[in-house]
Amino acid sequence: MTLPLRVDPGRAEATWRDAVPPPSAPPAGLRDWLRVARRGGGAVLVLLAGVFLILPMRGIERLFHGRRRPWTGRLVQMVCRLTLACMGIRRSCRGKPMRGPGAVVANHSSWLDILVLNAAMPVFFVSKSEVAGWPGINILTRVTDTHFVVRDPRLASAQAREFAERVHAGHRLLFFPEGTSTDGQRLLPFKPTLFQGFLDPALPEGLAIQPVSARYEAPRGADPRFYGWWGDMDLGPHLLAVLAARRHGRVTVVLHDPIPVAGLTRKTLASACEDAVRQGLAI
Repeated sequence: MTLPLRVDPGRAEATWRDAVPPPSAPPAGLRDWLRVARRGGGAVLVLLAGVFLILPMRGIERLFHGRRRPWTGRLVQMVCRLTLACMGIRRSCRGKPMRGPGAVVANHSSWLDILVLNAAMPVFFVSKSEVAGWPGINILTRVTDTHFVVRDPRLASAQAREFAERVHAGHRLLFFPEGTSTDGQRLLPFKPTLFQGFLDPALPEGLAIQPVSARYEAPRGADPRFYGWWGDMDLGPHLLAVLAARRHGRVTVVLHDPIPVAGLTRKTLASACEDAVRQGLAI
């Protein structure tokens, strides 16, 4: 089985840099800092409470269900919804989560995607192993049981087996086929290489991929790229800018119809998923 995230080593750390990021305006006064404290404090409390509830529950879950996550997936979803509410970010969701074995692919705009997409449906992100050490983000990835991938050909077989086990266990693994985040105002071409792993006969029959579009709308009067986080942008200033915003915009998540894998190639599968996600962003 081919590991879905095996890419050209020369492009493994590629980031999108085609636009100059807008400056992340720091909190400008007492009211801004009070909003940061209120929203950030509430979000941290919700995340901490979620950690203390989810981790022991996963131990119990493992005793009765093995690798399946019939309980904690919904709990993570609730935690992410409450965290977004504490931050003041409005959200809506269209469509229904897929049933049956499969995975999810989506556009990638921001660190907020972790909260936004988990709030829409129980998913498990696939990410490069370096993210596990990023301060702040690493808490979210641990709580959401992120599937980390080491881009080392020597580990490809072992990681492929791990991927197959999680799919068989019913996990909805979520990939970002663009390979990097953008400013949220565009969709980069999906990399067909990623989809090769979904064509392996070792995976369950009836496997399907559900495309998902996450469309961010900036606060009124703000730069349209307000929620985007890409390239060399620092997390701290961007996080403070989001927490300090006087009024927030919203994010709309569109869950498209699942695309059956049978009979498709990696290129046709990538193209079909990209078309669906692009259509959702244009609505």
